[in-house]
Amino acid sequence: MNAEEEGRTLLAVLAHPDDELLVAGTLLAQRARGDRVVILYLTQGEATDAFGPMEPTEVARRRRALASEAAGILDVEHRFLEFPDGGVTADPTTARAIARVLADLRPDGLVTWGRAWLKGMRHPDHRATGQAAVDALTLARIRSQVAPAEPHRAPCPPFGIRGAHSRLPAVAVDVEPWLDRILELAGFYHDRIGFGDETWLRNRLRSAAEPHGLAWAEVHDAWETRPGVVEALLPAADALQYGHPSRQGPVEEIGPVGRGGSPESAQTSIAGEGRDG
Repeated sequence: MNAEEEGRTLLAVLAHPDDELLVAGTLLAQRARGDRVVILYLTQGEATDAFGPMEPTEVARRRRALASEAAGILDVEHRFLEFPDGGVTADPTTARAIARVLADLRPDGLVTWGRAWLKGMRHPDHRATGQAAVDALTLARIRSQVAPAEPHRAPCPPFGIRGAHSRLPAVAVDVEPWLDRILELAGFYHDRIGFGDETWLRNRLRSAAEPHGLAWAEVHDAWETRPGVVEALLPAADALQYGHPSRQGPVEEIGPVGRGGSPESAQTSIAGEGRDG
């Protein structure tokens, strides 16, 4: 690893504790490079009935405790927001909350839910989380949305957990080196909440890998990066460069425009680096 590739941060924005099982290999691969990996859960998973009849506050406490243990298995950091389980919406409030985390952590890449339509993956919280997370990438660039934090305007390409019907470019992370630890996490959750059947997970990883000539893979929609097989999502050195340009600023008006003025009498002075707000 050269100096330019050190110190990267990958942020996983997910809806519930246990969602990380579908990106466990991706997170492990990034940590293996020595990079920082953080999971942001939007809810505490309090809607599950995996523990039987129980007050939502106690369910939330247990789910947070499990998430902490899972983070230990993956050797990653984790944080929580407090949106309601089953009630996540892709609205400005949700996107702004995620944007503030982006401004704080300043990640180099983001993995979240993609647009999926199969049972389980199409959970409304999953779809709303993915949309809000992508929206947050723009809001994080706007000073008024994240103040008093500084805007996060560095490149931060998003990757979406790929649904079976996706036609977007795909990036496949080779997770064969991390299979045992992925299955360890699956067993952890299966023993405690009944989710993470090993046969199901093996089939998922194997079927995702086959089109890419791999044995085991996690595949993501590559919205802003080149498709193909990678050892880790970051560095995303081949990020596409023909997206929307950043505004250059600040812009200082010199001379009147409008009443009593003319286009010829108005000039602008542009200084500083790219800005969005």
